[in-house]
Amino acid sequence: MRQSYFKNAALLTGSDVVLRLAGMGLRIWLANALGGAGMGLYQLVLAVYGLFVTLATAGISVAAARLLTEELSRDKAAARGMLVRLVLAGLTLGGLAMAAQLATAGLAAKWWLGDVRAAAALRTSALGLPWMAVSAVLRGFFLARRRVEPNVLSQLAEQTVRIAAVVWALSRTQGWPDGSRCALVLAATALSEAVSTALMTLFYRREAARCFGSTAPRPPREVSRRLWDILWPVEGGRALSSALHTAENMLVPACLAVYLGASGGRTAALEQYGTLKGMALPLLNFPFGLLGSLAVLLMPEITQAHIEGQTARLNALLDRMLRLTGYFSMLAGTLFWVWGRPLAQLLYHSPEAGFYLETLAPAMPLMYLESMVDGVLKGLGEQLATFRYSLLDSVFRITAIRLVLPQYGMAGFLWIMIASNVMTCGLNMRRMMKKIKDNR
Repeated sequence: MRQSYFKNAALLTGSDVVLRLAGMGLRIWLANALGGAGMGLYQLVLAVYGLFVTLATAGISVAAARLLTEELSRDKAAARGMLVRLVLAGLTLGGLAMAAQLATAGLAAKWWLGDVRAAAALRTSALGLPWMAVSAVLRGFFLARRRVEPNVLSQLAEQTVRIAAVVWALSRTQGWPDGSRCALVLAATALSEAVSTALMTLFYRREAARCFGSTAPRPPREVSRRLWDILWPVEGGRALSSALHTAENMLVPACLAVYLGASGGRTAALEQYGTLKGMALPLLNFPFGLLGSLAVLLMPEITQAHIEGQTARLNALLDRMLRLTGYFSMLAGTLFWVWGRPLAQLLYHSPEAGFYLETLAPAMPLMYLESMVDGVLKGLGEQLATFRYSLLDSVFRITAIRLVLPQYGMAGFLWIMIASNVMTCGLNMRRMMKKIKDNR
């Protein structure tokens, strides 16, 4: 069992690094192909698209992993029946999310995003939602079976198809309007989701023969109630967080346009927004992928030490995590602070992206520590506390954006980001220390 755990962790870690490298490469290529204004429009579409992705997949992915694990340990016939019902639930959620996004695409582009060019991209991206929901159920099945290879291979195939389709489409549409090119990028994403789901289905057919044999599916017990008990809190909480995040991303370019006024207006605001969100922040977050991979190994150990009451071991693991995060993030922050401008010039030919990297680099230890401690709190059973802090942070950022950006522009937004990280990092650290103290 332990050997299988480390094998799965190694596969997840290796694939995560490869996927992050590929995603970062695609981001850099997209930034150069679309430009600042195009990336700004693309980021706006992703803000709304992310809300519908949450509605389609958030609850069903958690439900699939948990319910299938329970049923596989009891009755394989009931587990097969549960899988059928989860797939149907996924299709229903994905179909409803797709229909809602298609129906509101025009209104969302005009009234939420303030840019009618986003409508086509919202419509094309909606086509991938049912595929994503079904794929989430199948991933949950393989996780319940302690098999990570199908998930890893399907994600690698998905990223490969996406990159190939995006590069092919944008290479042949130079000079097209930004709205049309963004629609092609999101169409490539929908295509890659369909390919990934098809591949997952092939893996499932082979695994089903091994897991279920000729066992016919049997209706599991209280399936509706058990499914709803998971879907309601997960969907509700994540949908609320996603909606607040979407609202924040819609406010930023609108408030920037007010600050820039007649001298810059909407186009310049989108360029600044796209440079920060689509160029600088992905670079700042990229090193965290390597640190986050180590969390795959550390977090289960922290959870186990907490459950078993092993205080000394828990303190040692947390001390190791804090030291590792601190040293790594300070090194990454120093590198970006010193070489942020030349790096941005090399990758994006953008002095503005270099300024953002240089300004936010000193806050990287707080950014990374906040994310790691958030994961620790969830491992300690403090999901409700992390949700409260996330909600408070979103309300703070939205309020501050509305008040500060029209007066101070992008400089104000950078300070809001730093203040947000200070606040949430402090709240998470205080909660973790209190939890550890209470367990002594």
